[in-house]
Amino acid sequence: MPRKLLLPYKSVFSHFRAPRGLHDPLAMNAARSGYRVFSANSTAACTELAKRITERLGAELGKSVVYQETNGETRVEIKESVRGQDIFIIQTIPRDVNTAVMELLIMAYALKTSCARNIIGVIPYFPYSKQSKMRKRGSIVCKLLASMLAKAGLTHIITMDLHQKEIQGFFSFPVDNLRASPFLLQYIQEEIPDYRNAVIVAKSPDAAKRAQSYAERLRLGLAVIHGEAQCTEQDMDDGRHSPPTVKNATVHPGLELPLMMAKEKPPITVVGDVGGRIAIIVDDIIDDVESFVAAAEILKERGAYKIFVMATHGL
Repeated sequence: MPRKLLLPYKSVFSHFRAPRGLHDPLAMNAARSGYRVFSANSTAACTELAKRITERLGAELGKSVVYQETNGETRVEIKESVRGQDIFIIQTIPRDVNTAVMELLIMAYALKTSCARNIIGVIPYFPYSKQSKMRKRGSIVCKLLASMLAKAGLTHIITMDLHQKEIQGFFSFPVDNLRASPFLLQYIQEEIPDYRNAVIVAKSPDAAKRAQSYAERLRLGLAVIHGEAQCTEQDMDDGRHSPPTVKNATVHPGLELPLMMAKEKPPITVVGDVGGRIAIIVDDIIDDVESFVAAAEILKERGAYKIFVMATHGL
């Protein structure tokens, strides 16, 4: 079973630095009139993160009220003037993703209509980031959300470890994509005494690039888990693994279309040696633990004697 789950939000965002000269009391009073920090919801995680950031900056948390009315609608009230100021909105994403998105949109729009100069969203985990590619008859929801945030009034976003770097191209304004890897690398070096005997593991080929980056910086080996668990006989009966047959199709004389081959992944295999080693699985999001548990079981079968899971967003 995975041994560790790291959430470095607090570590990364607690290192925000105040503008130069802000530690001078006179400069601090002058700067306070130029920017404010607001919390976009009342959850414990969001409030704690906002308080840590404002304490680090030596500023006060902006006065606002965010709540749900009896009919389920979100209401946001700004309790102070923000005219001509730069506003930072701190928003973490709880399990109720859609409510959190609406809170952020409504607060941004409220600040926009209150004549704020710039509205910067601090969103450690950017929601809908896994829906950033077209799949069959679906849609690119991440692009839709980026357009909605721009329309609501946001002018900048600070986030961390986007699921795909290309997501930054969906926005019409700047995006700062911070990295959690320095803190995770530091944890490996300081908290795992025999980490030199470790191997960095990607639980799928899609995560290989991230794992390779960790392996190169730590000068460790790399392993990739490839394939999927074999389907049972009942799963094969639904026809999903077979291409549709084409009957009575009109084909141009002399032109023969090649037969469609069904996609089929091989059984789960581990590319790389993990026998007698520490396996460190690295990823950006944990939203479904089953795949990580399955990966840990495979690594244990291959001889790994200790298994860690490290991720930025532990949903």
